[in-house]
Amino acid sequence: MTQSEIAELRYAVGQLRQCVNSLRSHYGDAGMIRRLENDLERLVIDTDEFEQTPLQEPPAAKQETIYVPDAKHDEAAWMGAQDEGLGFHSRPRTK
Repeated sequence: MTQSEIAELRYAVGQLRQCVNSLRSHYGDAGMIRRLENDLERLVIDTDEFEQTPLQEPPAAKQETIYVPDAKHDEAAWMGAQDEGLGFHSRPRTK
């Protein structure tokens, strides 16, 4: 994560803090507000920890190539199959 991304994260956490403070002023010391404040503090702690010891980026995963043949397939295998997801209801399939 770059410094600008960390700064953006800190800004977002600050915005969230303002929202939670607004909720606290409106609803008082409700249990839900306390849980939100606890979650917010966890975000602050995790952000600080991430900035001090950034994670290593995982190595790029090897892309597996899947070969799809161009040969004509046996359409008889699909006779009578449902057309699910195509917007059609049961109808006879034709060649």
